[in-house]
Amino acid sequence: MNSYGSFPGARPRRLRTTPAMRRMVAETRLDPADLILPAFVREGVTEPVPIGAMPGVVQHTRDTLRKAAVEALEAGVSGIMLFGVPDDAKKDALGTAGTDPDGILQVAIRDVRAEVGDELVIMSDLCLDEYTDHGHCGVLAADGRVDNDATLERYAEMAQVQADAGVHVVGPSGMMDGQVGVVRDALDTIGKEDVSILAYTAKYSSAFYGPFREAVGSSLTGDRKTYQQDPANLRESMRELALDLEEGADMVMVKPAGPYLDVLAKVAESVDVPVAAYQISGEYAMVEAAAEKGWIDRDKAILETLTGIRRAGAQMILTYWATEVARKLGAGRG
Repeated sequence: MNSYGSFPGARPRRLRTTPAMRRMVAETRLDPADLILPAFVREGVTEPVPIGAMPGVVQHTRDTLRKAAVEALEAGVSGIMLFGVPDDAKKDALGTAGTDPDGILQVAIRDVRAEVGDELVIMSDLCLDEYTDHGHCGVLAADGRVDNDATLERYAEMAQVQADAGVHVVGPSGMMDGQVGVVRDALDTIGKEDVSILAYTAKYSSAFYGPFREAVGSSLTGDRKTYQQDPANLRESMRELALDLEEGADMVMVKPAGPYLDVLAKVAESVDVPVAAYQISGEYAMVEAAAEKGWIDRDKAILETLTGIRRAGAQMILTYWATEVARKLGAGRG
């Protein structure tokens, strides 16, 4: 026997020897076009309002939102997802500011559309939680539970005013049964067949939404466990997926991203429509907080989390780091 016979012939490490080699054989690549920037715009402010739990993220003024949209576009980001933050005095039980043509989200959609036209995909959050005085994603019944079908009527109105404002994509995020079908019908009824629907197909009742509540000035007391999904369930997501596709979803999403990569992978394997994942506020905050403590390398951690989401099957990633990461990716290829 050859004295060297005990050494391995197959050496995967050969493909890890240099940065150039690792780049050449990489199975998953991040591109600026994979990224979508979530952005908050607050009614009545003259300066951006920092969000304490999300360092580097703000509630924009109308003017700074326009600037953020242009910066995202110039960095190569594909889309911007807009969330409106109304004046507290305008919140009510039905969330009427959400369907007011002059409500903050509709105004913001028009602002951004005027600024970037069709060059950036303008998306809008289609949900009532920012606009209700009780903070839930729908209309409450007499017993305090969210009334699914009454809420669908409100979502239909929201879809129409957002489409009239010029949005390219609506994102019904309230996890009401039948929401995609109702929104599709509402859009088609007013001749907005070209407005796409990004279905929040698997939106879990997560502990990681905490900072987002600050970001949108949520009035919520209690929880959303009766309509958002149970974190223990995967098959339930596949049922939601089948229903959303049947109702006309153009794209589907898993939210949160990091804690639900198994769900994301299962969804991505099962569909022939684009798949998105939302790296939510708590995921962002954890990395920023640990980096501030010096416990992790911030930039490497950001890229690793995003690469993991992309590897699991997301073609589009909503992340608060979208513009920053897109710039770095672009610079690295220059």
